[in-house]
Amino acid sequence: MKGTLTVKTASLAIWAVLLFAPFLFQDVRSMEVAARIAVFIALVASYDLLIGYTGIVSFAHTMFFGFGAYGAAISLKHIGAGWGALGLGALAGVAVSLVIAVLIGLLSLRVKAIFFAMITLAAASVVLVLAQQLSGLTGGEDGITYKTPAIFKTAAKLMVDEDGKVVRLMGVKLNGKLAAYYFVFVTAALMFWMMLRITGSPLGTVLKAIRENEARAEGIGYKVVAYRTAVFCIAAVTASLAGSVYAVWLKYTGPDTALSFTIMIDILLMVVIGGMGTMWGAVIGATALVMAQYYLRDLMEAASTAVASVPVLPDLLAPERWLLWLGIIFILLVYFFPSGIAGTIINKGDAK
Repeated sequence: MKGTLTVKTASLAIWAVLLFAPFLFQDVRSMEVAARIAVFIALVASYDLLIGYTGIVSFAHTMFFGFGAYGAAISLKHIGAGWGALGLGALAGVAVSLVIAVLIGLLSLRVKAIFFAMITLAAASVVLVLAQQLSGLTGGEDGITYKTPAIFKTAAKLMVDEDGKVVRLMGVKLNGKLAAYYFVFVTAALMFWMMLRITGSPLGTVLKAIRENEARAEGIGYKVVAYRTAVFCIAAVTASLAGSVYAVWLKYTGPDTALSFTIMIDILLMVVIGGMGTMWGAVIGATALVMAQYYLRDLMEAASTAVASVPVLPDLLAPERWLLWLGIIFILLVYFFPSGIAGTIINKGDAK
């Protein structure tokens, strides 16, 4: 249990940092990084429920994420910047995600591995093209900008002093930006907690049985297609809600932020880096990749400056080569942590 305890401690430490992030890191960029990490932890955890716990390989997770984001965006844009509009948009995104997930589940989950993956990829591609072409509804390539509930406006004052000025806590203004961050944090934490509860329940045990031996699970009486469809729907709904939450934070929704295949690749990388079938790995994987995406370029620029007098090295460490080094780091992680960071630590620690 030592490995499991280590991973849980590290993951809870990350959640603790995210909880106090606005007070620990008071610049705009750090807030953006923290919010993105929180959203992607929930998103990656829901995807791990599919690929890590049930053995379902899907490339449509960003499609459900996009339904939630566009649902909230369209509603806030056309109905108004209120909680009712936000709730209606989020529910619309969930409803569409649920219908599509059921259809894909019932029609496609009987096929095996690569064939199902290709079906989900085709569905996601169709939705991306529709989002780009239905400009009257989705804003097309330009996306949609909109206003969110008044409490999330940067100028909103959560608390004021006697002079009517915004109260500061540890140097941080208690304004709408802080409210928006904690809205993202709390909802992401609740979704992650829900994923933990599912994997620790009898349903989680059945999902693992299906992953390990689908025929045996079918043989002992479990309706495999029904369970796989159900978990596909749960993951889709969670991804949709994560999309709605992220739309509130960004105040902008477009193909690049909600439906891009790049997001799907990021999710896959986060799952692999953290460790499939661990759930806590979602916390580690999402944190590691988002941090690398935002700060690796800065680290390389500093390193390149530090070795300016050394031949060749400054060119190798040039900031524009950050994707090359990100790829190398990923290869090294896969080599030294074949089951992901969390998975390898748990396997080695619990084996002792």
